[in-house]
Amino acid sequence: MKNLKQIPDFKNEAEEFDFWSKNDASDFFSIAEAKRVNFKNLKPSTQSISIRLPESLLERIKVIANKNDVPYQSLIKMYLSERVNEELIKN
Repeated sequence: MKNLKQIPDFKNEAEEFDFWSKNDASDFFSIAEAKRVNFKNLKPSTQSISIRLPESLLERIKVIANKNDVPYQSLIKMYLSERVNEELIKN
C-alpha cells in the first residue's frame, strides 16, 4: 500500500478546482478504504435561464399547472425532463 499524500487546505473553490485539475486523486485517496454513501437529501444544482414563449402557449401551460395544483415553472421543468428522457431512450 502506497503512502497517501495530504490534501492541502484551500482558500476557495477556484483554488481547489485548480489543484484537482493538476493532481491525481489516487495519490490522496485509497480505493480500498472507500465506503458507499447515500446523499438522499442532495438537490441537483440549478441554473436560471430566460426563455421566450408565445403568450398563448404560456397561458395554456398555466391553465394545466393550475388544474394540477403545481407551479407553472415546475410543470415546464417536468415536461422538459420527460421529453429529454424519451429522446435519450430512443437514441
